[in-house]
Amino acid sequence: MAAEIHSRPQSSRPVLLSKVEGHQDVVSAALLIPKEDGVITASEDRTIRVWLKRDSGQYWPSIYHTMSSPCSAMAYHHDSRRIFVGQDNGAIMEFHISEDFNKMNFVKTYPAHQNRVSAITFCLTSEWVISTGHDKCISWMCTRSGSMLGRHYFTSWASCLQYPLKNETGTGRTRHAFVGDYSGQITLLKLEQNTCSVITTLKGHEGSITSLWWDPVQRLLFSGASDHSIIMWDIGGRKGRTLLLQGHHDKVQAICYIQLTRQLVSCSADGGIAVWNMDISREEAPQWLESDSCQKCEQPFFWNIKQMWDTKTIGLRQHHCRKCGQAVCGKCSTKRSSYPIMGFEFQVRVCDSCFESIKDEDRTSLATFHEGKHNISHMSMDISRGLMVTCGSDRIVKIWDMTPVVGCSLATGFSSR
Repeated sequence: MAAEIHSRPQSSRPVLLSKVEGHQDVVSAALLIPKEDGVITASEDRTIRVWLKRDSGQYWPSIYHTMSSPCSAMAYHHDSRRIFVGQDNGAIMEFHISEDFNKMNFVKTYPAHQNRVSAITFCLTSEWVISTGHDKCISWMCTRSGSMLGRHYFTSWASCLQYPLKNETGTGRTRHAFVGDYSGQITLLKLEQNTCSVITTLKGHEGSITSLWWDPVQRLLFSGASDHSIIMWDIGGRKGRTLLLQGHHDKVQAICYIQLTRQLVSCSADGGIAVWNMDISREEAPQWLESDSCQKCEQPFFWNIKQMWDTKTIGLRQHHCRKCGQAVCGKCSTKRSSYPIMGFEFQVRVCDSCFESIKDEDRTSLATFHEGKHNISHMSMDISRGLMVTCGSDRIVKIWDMTPVVGCSLATGFSSR
């Protein structure tokens, strides 16, 4: 069935369809089962569970499997019914799930890492399971033989992963992977059968990378980080253009870009859910300029000893205008303003002259913000149905109908509470 596109009324908000409770510790991953009223969850309580909705409307675990170590990451391939579960001890375990989702058979264990697994993806065409871990590496293993094909090490914990990527023509796949790490750096690698090469590194975040999303159509990479921000990287060749999105008040835990409607959904640790309108022309935030004195009033900053001595004045603290990037003192930047077209959804410091240039219509929000009402550590979407599942340290899994805010869906079997 083709997707329906609806209007996006600003007053609309996500609809909570169901809560799934039962885990005894942090739920590290939750995935919606395509075309089914079901959810697969993995938890620090060492269990992986498959929940199916019964006639009563409640979700009950049809599969309850205990692992040898806390579960830290999960990938599910629906067509082949294969589940890959990463653990705190560095191992990845593969299972095959039955057609009726009532039985799960162990397949094999992959010794992928020496420490906690942070992300997993499975590529059916190459029969690779690719993963990142807190042992500072990305590994790729053959699912046919269970053997290690290759590893690449970083300088800090590897935290998230995006693979595989479609090529520029939209057909076939290239063996490229984006890896985010705890230093705030994103590395693009080309993976070969037994080796790999670094293509480029992306630096822009001031905190650890928590989530990545690749859009192969527009060739855009979105990254969320613990610095509360999201960056859109234009990998498609527009001279490295980047857009900054700031609207969360805690670390961004998960992101998902909906190509059909040009919207980005993001979730943060404080329960914030944001839906960003990316279907407009946005301005790139300027680079911060450096100066020894205020670029407005020319008063010296506190490290400019010579000018302070010559003018017999006390040095001032340096700030930056978020709109023009100039180095300014506090007296020349007394105003605060939102500027959504540059990604600033809440008020930030701007110099007095830039404040005067911002019109009221320039302050109109380009995102909607909603409250998930629980700590969110992981989010996943079924874009075709407009459904989202969130989970976190409160051990609760929530299933949301996102169609009122994202405006696209297929017929869904999920019903409102």
